[in-house]
Amino acid sequence: MILPNEAAPVLAALLPEFTRPTAARFTTLLAAALLTAGRHTVANLLRTLRHLAPGHPTDYRHVLSRAPWSGLALGCSLAGLLIRTFVPAGHPVILVGDDTVDGHPGREVYGKARHRDPVRSTHTHTVWRYGHKWVVLAVLVRLPFTTRPWALPVLVDLYRSALDDGARRRPHRTPAQLMCRLLRLALMRIPNRRFVFVGDGGYGTHEVARFCHRHRGRLTLVSKLHPEANLYDPPPPYAGKGRPRVKGGRVPKPSQAVAQAKRLSRRRVVQVGLRV
Repeated sequence: MILPNEAAPVLAALLPEFTRPTAARFTTLLAAALLTAGRHTVANLLRTLRHLAPGHPTDYRHVLSRAPWSGLALGCSLAGLLIRTFVPAGHPVILVGDDTVDGHPGREVYGKARHRDPVRSTHTHTVWRYGHKWVVLAVLVRLPFTTRPWALPVLVDLYRSALDDGARRRPHRTPAQLMCRLLRLALMRIPNRRFVFVGDGGYGTHEVARFCHRHRGRLTLVSKLHPEANLYDPPPPYAGKGRPRVKGGRVPKPSQAVAQAKRLSRRRVVQVGLRV
């Protein structure tokens, strides 16, 4: 199968994660995906190639169902490729995270639960959807043919409801905790790069903040926070007597910190003007 020369870096980054037979079938499906205009199902992809796809059609369906490859390793390889291609060395990598609901109302769908649809819901009315809730971590890049940055998903994790976790006797993890796992993978698999994670208010939690604080040398958190939120320093070490403290001393509120920063900036401007 002849692919464009522009696809060589993509294949060089992804094919080592497959076995040799699976890599050949994956390359064939990738070429078919570039040529297919309709739905990108395996049947439509094979219908586009016809005799150019050697072997039995079932072998190509097994690439997505039974072939021995890891989606985790594939996502990390894809993330590394995007960062090396679009983010120059020395610049921080902008990561964006969010969760999305995909409807799957079938009875035997694994991981299905009832989730709030943030797009259709309002402050007075809540719309529920039955299906999967995916926590997505994407790399924010700027492409030469667009004016806006694009968020290219690289790592995903399935959120499972507390009821389903209780029935299967496993610990429940919130979307914020799942996002911390994805960020930890990015830090482990992509060394020697600094990251800036941007998320909405759902990821501006204490857990995500503590995680980013532990990795503050390489990871910075940008999220929404109420201007009058009460903030505290981390708790001091346990002294061995009484109940351990859960928070340290009070620090300025976000509104107070912004006002103080504005005053300091004005003083610096005035001082520079006097020196000139």
